[in-house]
Amino acid sequence: AARRVDRMAELRQAGGHALEMDVTREDDLGRVVDTVLGERHRIDVLVNNAGAGLHGAVEDVPVERARRLFEVNLFGPARLTQLVLPHMRERRSGTIVNVSSIAGEISLPLVAWYHASKHALETYSDSLRQECRPFGVHVVVVQPGIIRTEFEEDTPRELRETSGDGAYGALAESMASRAEGNTRGSAPAVVARTIRSAVESPRPKPRYPVGHLARTLLAMNRVLPDRVFDALVTRAG
Repeated sequence: AARRVDRMAELRQAGGHALEMDVTREDDLGRVVDTVLGERHRIDVLVNNAGAGLHGAVEDVPVERARRLFEVNLFGPARLTQLVLPHMRERRSGTIVNVSSIAGEISLPLVAWYHASKHALETYSDSLRQECRPFGVHVVVVQPGIIRTEFEEDTPRELRETSGDGAYGALAESMASRAEGNTRGSAPAVVARTIRSAVESPRPKPRYPVGHLARTLLAMNRVLPDRVFDALVTRAG
């Protein structure tokens, strides 16, 4: 399911079924769940992969934009989970995969609202996992690192437009320039393979870090004192 079903031609050719859905629209969520249950009579796996980014200093980003970000990154997936979970619980089986990010644990400057939304998704997933365990429903968090997709293509422009001319301009320009020059990252297929591995496992792990620098940055964040990590990421920015 996606907003842009015209980009899912390869999925159709492989035998998949493409359904149009915007995770911020309640009617879309209900329609898609009803369609799948009506045709297949069961839902075994839910992968919440919808996500959006937001760049700029906390002081500069309008709170209304942050609210919209949370609708995509947290509340949409949460509502879709509510619609699917009763059917899994009744059958006492199923897997819910929430695609988070290493941003769900670490924090970087000028990306506060994105990090906040992913932190929220991670703790939400932890509580959901604890609640679903007695019913045989698995809840998994996937934490991609740096992945080569179009997701970050708009980052330099957004950083400059939001914070490039103000008090945070030097940091915004530094991060924008670095984003433009970054060609490293893992192919999206590594995330897909990780999701498949989690779904097929009879006892999946609660978390799967995957992709370029994912394990490294998470380990640094867990081991280094906060002030040391802060100095590293602001200097790198």
